[in-house]
Amino acid sequence: MEINKEKDGSVMKLTVSGRLDTTTAPDLEKEVRDSIEGVEELTFDFEGLEYISSAGLRVLLATQKIMNKQGTMKVVSVSEPVMEVFGITGFSEILTIE
Repeated sequence: MEINKEKDGSVMKLTVSGRLDTTTAPDLEKEVRDSIEGVEELTFDFEGLEYISSAGLRVLLATQKIMNKQGTMKVVSVSEPVMEVFGITGFSEILTIE
């Protein structure tokens, strides 16, 4: 998995590619935890994300809970396989997906 971070004041975009699973989810969780303070608008770009496991979903849910208190979060450019996981798990109802 590769994470590319762009931060401009209170706006942050995390572009995640590869596989978000039990091995890589802690890396994304650490990146979010280290960077989220003061962020009011968070975007996850999943164009290059091929796979997401329950561990990856857990990171998204925890991040959504934080962002509910301090701003907005959206997920963009979701691939069909990842969107299918979001649909099956109900995450398509929880997350703002564009």
